[in-house]
Amino acid sequence: MATGRGRLLQQLWRGLQALRLPPGGAGAAPGTDGEAAGFSFRRGPSTRCAGRTTLKQRAGRGGRCEQPSTMHPVSLERMPSEILLKIFSYLDAVTLLCAGCVNRRFYHLANDNFIWIRIYSTAFSPKRSNWKVNSAETTAVSVNSLSAEDKEAGYWKKEYITKQRASVKAALAQVLQPVNPYTGLPVKTKEALRISGLGWVIILKEKNGKEYIMEHIDLSINDSSVTIMWYGKNWPQLATLSTLDLCGVTPVFMDRSKTPSKNGPRWHSLIAKYNLSNLTESTMIGWDRLIRIFCLHPGLLVGLWKREEELAFVMANLHFHHLVEKSTLGSATVPYELPPHTPLLDDNPEYGLHGYQLHVDMHSGGIFYMCGTFRSLFTKKGSIENGYVKLVVISFKNNTEHLPLIGKVGLSWRTDVFDGCIKSCSIMDVTLLDEYGKPFWCFSSPVCMRSSGPSDGPNFLGHTYYVDYVDSEGKVHMELVWIKETEEYFIVSLVLYLRIAKINHWFGTTY
Repeated sequence: MATGRGRLLQQLWRGLQALRLPPGGAGAAPGTDGEAAGFSFRRGPSTRCAGRTTLKQRAGRGGRCEQPSTMHPVSLERMPSEILLKIFSYLDAVTLLCAGCVNRRFYHLANDNFIWIRIYSTAFSPKRSNWKVNSAETTAVSVNSLSAEDKEAGYWKKEYITKQRASVKAALAQVLQPVNPYTGLPVKTKEALRISGLGWVIILKEKNGKEYIMEHIDLSINDSSVTIMWYGKNWPQLATLSTLDLCGVTPVFMDRSKTPSKNGPRWHSLIAKYNLSNLTESTMIGWDRLIRIFCLHPGLLVGLWKREEELAFVMANLHFHHLVEKSTLGSATVPYELPPHTPLLDDNPEYGLHGYQLHVDMHSGGIFYMCGTFRSLFTKKGSIENGYVKLVVISFKNNTEHLPLIGKVGLSWRTDVFDGCIKSCSIMDVTLLDEYGKPFWCFSSPVCMRSSGPSDGPNFLGHTYYVDYVDSEGKVHMELVWIKETEEYFIVSLVLYLRIAKINHWFGTTY
């Protein structure tokens, strides 16, 4: 219905533009402004004919149709507020929100409580049914009890959007409820991404306050993370930029029966904010003949052209753990805050950590160099050093635990003109589950293998490398050896260092 009315109004508007007659001008009859213009909002097609007939009659009597001395083009902005409110009352919620973005006047008119109270009551008023009324219908407010006069402008718009967002949250929570017992992550994360219409944008902010919003270009979904790419030719100059905001974007109103649209109003949820003021002074993890890449925590990779020192691409790596919540339930300025953690009971605190499970992926461009799961990990209480608990996954001394990396390790990148692969770099996804199978520590981040000199091990003659990762919850240290005969890397040591503060917060202990 809203679409039909929109077409009717569009035809009316085209007719008025063709006539270009001011209210009360040539051919106008006395009366109200709307009547003076010779149109009725409910019968737009007849307006055009009436106007033309009037012009023909004046031309017949006077020989030609005289134009008024001062022309005032007909426009929506010149219409009385009462008429605009009448037009807006026929719009649906999505169209009304879009109309409010036109200018300041339209914004205030589109906040009218009488319009939004009708939309609200239509969407959330209880339905008559012979079945037992459920809790949602019981708590719904009846239409008769709704009030528009004693509320500030925009109150019912906010209420409608809030309730719609709550329904989106409930729908996504239901989809994400089933958990894979082996990974500890939701089984239907990919389905949640699809039905929510979730996408990601980066907002580049200049030092003078100007903003550039860029939609993601490429998206790859991995086993436990997503990799998102932005590239193009119209990057702002790096020297003018101050910050980069990574946001998830979803349609404000989710309709599972329709394909999500990118043209309507969308909700921004801030995931992370990065400082670009001193980008070249941050950690550079690799380079090739065209670009250099810099890593910003958490999980952001920025590529700069070597020659110009300007932006080439941006890559974000997001782990599945709480991905949908972080990308949909925050606001444009405040990230989503995880619910308060209830400490789990540590049944054997004297024996340290036990029964842990680790899943590690190393990949890039859809190619996996490593995909390993390690179960029954443990550490003793005495393995505490410098505020960390040491959890050995692959022991240097046990040759049977050593694992190869498959293929030639490298991080793939691309722009709209060039592409390439930076050797010895990749994306590492880590999912550590506690003894109850709950995600304890999860991240997805670019990493790089660095040379550490010849190995001291008696069974290896190749060159040794290491991979290090550090964040606020722990550290990862991996040692590798290059076997020249087979031309492959072997992981000879993998150790996790878990921060004591994280463990105490998780279990309510006082290690």
